Amino acid sequence: MFEILTTDQMYEADRRTIDGGIAGDVLMENAGRAVYEEIVRHWSPRSVSVLCGPGNNGGDGFVIARLLREAGWSVRLGLMGDVAAPKGDAADHAARWEGASERLSPALVVGADLVVDCIFGAGLARDITDDIAVLVTTINSSTASVVSVDVPSGVDGNTGMIRGCAIKADLTVTFCRAKPGHYLLPGRLMCGELAIRDIGISDQIISEIRPNCWRNDPVLWRAGIHWPGLDGHKYHRGHLLAFGGAAMTGATRLVARAARRSGVGLLTVVSDPSVLPIYGADSPGVMTAPIGQIETLLNDCRHNAFVIGPGYGVGDDTRSLVLKLLHQCRSTVLDADALTSFADDPSTLCFAVQGPTVLTPHEGEFGRLFPDIEGDKLTRARAAAKRSGATVLIKGADTVIAAPDGRAAISAIEAPWLATAGSGDVLAGIICGLMAQGMEMFDAACMGVWLHGRCGADIGPGLIAEDIPDHLPVILRELWLASRKKA
Repeated sequence: MFEILTTDQMYEADRRTIDGGIAGDVLMENAGRAVYEEIVRHWSPRSVSVLCGPGNNGGDGFVIARLLREAGWSVRLGLMGDVAAPKGDAADHAARWEGASERLSPALVVGADLVVDCIFGAGLARDITDDIAVLVTTINSSTASVVSVDVPSGVDGNTGMIRGCAIKADLTVTFCRAKPGHYLLPGRLMCGELAIRDIGISDQIISEIRPNCWRNDPVLWRAGIHWPGLDGHKYHRGHLLAFGGAAMTGATRLVARAARRSGVGLLTVVSDPSVLPIYGADSPGVMTAPIGQIETLLNDCRHNAFVIGPGYGVGDDTRSLVLKLLHQCRSTVLDADALTSFADDPSTLCFAVQGPTVLTPHEGEFGRLFPDIEGDKLTRARAAAKRSGATVLIKGADTVIAAPDGRAAISAIEAPWLATAGSGDVLAGIICGLMAQGMEMFDAACMGVWLHGRCGADIGPGLIAEDIPDHLPVILRELWLASRKKA
């Protein structure tokens, strides 16, 4: 279940399922029962307050309250509005609730060991204010555990943005597939543990809806990995040119090590002759060449991938070199200074992108390069990819990768240890190394982000950027062994 659905796509999946013969009240019963099962799996019986809104989320709440009460839990139910407010399937399940219904208020939180948030769902279209905002504040400041149904109330399911304020859950239970807001910050921070439960919507229906956003996972890109064959040689695995700066050599040294650990066959660092001994001494497997030989290097078609930007310097020389490289229409990764050098003229960069190209900005670099593109991270990444013709990767705890055709993936790996100097340089090297081996640019960007995240999660506290490349063989071996089993 790696597809990510927008709220409209989820409504469409519900509609098609109902049209296919599964009644809406059955879907609601299934949803409520799924939440109930998650609750009893995580907690023993205790005092619980179920807070219901006026929509289908509230209907789920009536099911949850009924099942918990039948199981012997002490249950209070709060309702936004009066008991006659629920409509449709929610009204049917409200009628099956035999307990009392209280007006939704902070008083319901007092004495509760567990709060079940069924107030608003993923499609919330207005900010939470006034009395409900007071209720949200009360919940967040209480000692009660919190379960949210679909998304924490106040989180926009499509963007992850907070609508005024939002409940901070310990567990969020959603149905069929996740929404973008489950993985995009700040919504992701409000969800706690995320459980995705089946309620009877078929995979066939999801396929027919044709989602184009996924949680980044090997299922997306493992078919595109170019594992070396027994009859292969180093040139089959690509020859990457990494362009290094004269002042900050450490950045390109990290790029080079990461690219080589990703599996690239050969790597040459191209830089000013004065610093080539530094690059050459870094590792015996790294070759070097002076920047003055650039024309000769580019005329050799075996040099099939370029990475430039980390530590290279911002200015006209960088801009000219980037344009020269893009003119070759070979696999190219642009990061850091290679992006910032076009802050005053981004249209020239976008026009120059012809071959497979990946842009890897963090938020600051993105803002300098695309200052007019606004919105949530997923929207901005897609807009920049469409404009530039490149795969655009906006880095962060919720890294988003977007292709020019609208495909997108969101990283869900928790690896806060990656927020350290040089980590982005390593990522650029991994991605370019995969592209040099023949991987398609969107797949390479997704795989690179996943490998980077897995290394960060595995290494954990104390991680420095130099640790990441040397852990890559462990993760790559896992993927390789899994591919052999499937074969």
